[in-house]
Amino acid sequence: MQVQVQAVAPAEVEADTLALPLTAEGLAETGKAIDGKLDGLLQQLLDEGELRSEPGWATVVNVRGQLPSKRIAVAGVGKTEDIDADALRTAAAAVAQEAGPYSESVAWALDPSLPLPADEQARALVEGTLLGAYDPARWKREDHEPKLATLILCGDTDVTEGVERAAAISEWVNRARDLVNSPPNEATPERLAARAAEIASEAEHVEADALGPAQIKEQGMGALAAVAQGSDVEPRLVVLRYEPPQPAKPDFVLGLVGKAITFDTGGISLKPSLHMQDMKGDMAGGAAVIEATGAIADLGLPIRVISVVAACENMPGGHAYRPGDILTAANGKTIEVTNTDAEGRLVLADALWYAREHGATHILDLATLTGAMELALGDLYAGVFANDDDWREQVVDAGEASGDHAWEFPLHPRYRRYVDSAFADLKNSSDLRQASPALAAAFLEEFAGEGPWAHADIAGPAFLERPRGDYLSQRGGTGYGVRLIVELASRLAA
Repeated sequence: MQVQVQAVAPAEVEADTLALPLTAEGLAETGKAIDGKLDGLLQQLLDEGELRSEPGWATVVNVRGQLPSKRIAVAGVGKTEDIDADALRTAAAAVAQEAGPYSESVAWALDPSLPLPADEQARALVEGTLLGAYDPARWKREDHEPKLATLILCGDTDVTEGVERAAAISEWVNRARDLVNSPPNEATPERLAARAAEIASEAEHVEADALGPAQIKEQGMGALAAVAQGSDVEPRLVVLRYEPPQPAKPDFVLGLVGKAITFDTGGISLKPSLHMQDMKGDMAGGAAVIEATGAIADLGLPIRVISVVAACENMPGGHAYRPGDILTAANGKTIEVTNTDAEGRLVLADALWYAREHGATHILDLATLTGAMELALGDLYAGVFANDDDWREQVVDAGEASGDHAWEFPLHPRYRRYVDSAFADLKNSSDLRQASPALAAAFLEEFAGEGPWAHADIAGPAFLERPRGDYLSQRGGTGYGVRLIVELASRLAA
């Protein structure tokens, strides 16, 4: 989508649809000015109840030649005192959904009466429009090419740089969604490796590599190899390295690790069949890491990055790993398998080791790891665990600032005893129906090595079984994690 900033008054902008915010207290300043050109039409519709101020509501009105724009879209943003970036993202997404089918261009007026500065308004409106206009129906036979092609922000040209940045990041988010929404017969581990290679070929200062089955075994990655062995589809350990052209912080390498189970049946500990088709989304953490690395390179951030994505299928079969197997991970620790559907932490174990072994000083892993995290936080927040309080705080703050919401969780040392094994160094799951996200994090900590490490359990917000209702996230992949990672990298590079 093309994004423009025009130094033009909203009443003069030429667009198929001009969008205006509506607060609970009434039309905002720009809306009142536009309504003066319309002889009070918008206020009349508001008085009659046809316009609503709740976030997520948008009403489109044809103005029949009274303005250069053909239509007005009035979008609710809630109480003025409560307006934040999320409210504007939601409003912009609602307009994209409502007006997008018959509008090639949408213009938004930056409103000085709202409590957010113009640059924050602009960023939120760009993100909301580009994410809200996303269409997951790429595989339908009918033409699903989106009609909405241009977003115009009018009023303040000082926001241009921020607008371009927000648009670029949003495009990378949507690329991650494309990967997650791809069917598992297309989005194989080999395809993820190819996508990483595409990014490396198109972006300067990025190198890509992919370890196949033989190399995975040579590295001693017995955990990843075991999960992969039940499938005829070969695994890959996908590696991306970004070395910025400008000087970066010395002795600092950001390690990004992603779980990419491209299809998860649960293995021999088979999942229920209902909704199993959504298990193509179990690679959302890996997709976010791959595309966020591309975004960091695209923005030219002065920070060194190594990204490691463990990609394989988890399938039952004659060659599948079994409950009771004992595996040896790359760091030498032995793991008793008590549940083959707790495979994500196994592949992450070897990927975490690889990232640390190859220079990562600070690590963040992203994984759709536990259903219990979704039960706890729903589809809006990820839970973050860490071995370092300051590092956890930085990750959570980056999530909140970016719109990829995150919440901190404890990682008390006593959790470790619940993954003790009578036969091996530790086991991959507990039969206690307690604290499963924390126990998974305690398991991962054993493989994170020396240095700050954080784990984001993104099971809730990464893949939606149904639309969230805010128009920002349709059914399927959300691209969660891309904005968080880019915000974190930007802050670390500053």
